[in-house]
Amino acid sequence: MPHSPDTRPARCRPAPPTAGPSRAVALDPGPAGHTFRPAPTRGRGAAAAVAARPAAGLRGLRSPDGDRGQVALEYIGFIPILLFVALCAIQLGWVAYVHEQADTAARTAARAEARKRGSGEAAGRAAVRAGLEADVKVDPGRDAVTATVRIRIKSIVPGLGLDDATRTAIMPNDDPEVGP
Repeated sequence: MPHSPDTRPARCRPAPPTAGPSRAVALDPGPAGHTFRPAPTRGRGAAAAVAARPAAGLRGLRSPDGDRGQVALEYIGFIPILLFVALCAIQLGWVAYVHEQADTAARTAARAEARKRGSGEAAGRAAVRAGLEADVKVDPGRDAVTATVRIRIKSIVPGLGLDDATRTAIMPNDDPEVGP
């Protein structure tokens, strides 16, 4: 029976034996220029290559260097950084929320003062969330009403000083009685 040619790709065929006492391993170029190095074998053939590799379940259980718990220590060292980043994200959201509250209160105060004289400050304070203390100032002008709201932003990140949220709204005077 004639010997059939090997139809396997070149990277899957065993390396041909080399002449001389040293057994140099031939590198085989694979797809996209990657180079594959065959596993060291004690004999020839695929069965010897499989026997030379450790079982998949036993690989990496214990390191001979004795670095057990290294990942846990790295994680514990990284937790303060993660907490700080989370606190900064929460603080950023809180700053945006307080600025929106100040904007809403300023528009509400100016609108209420433009419709009815003397009701702007109370309407501006009522438009703000209960836990926030708003300083509302309304200036009724001849043609327009200007309302300015200032809310103190509390910091949850230690050592972070924040400016107050200040918003101003101007509404046209609807009430002809309002103004000097």
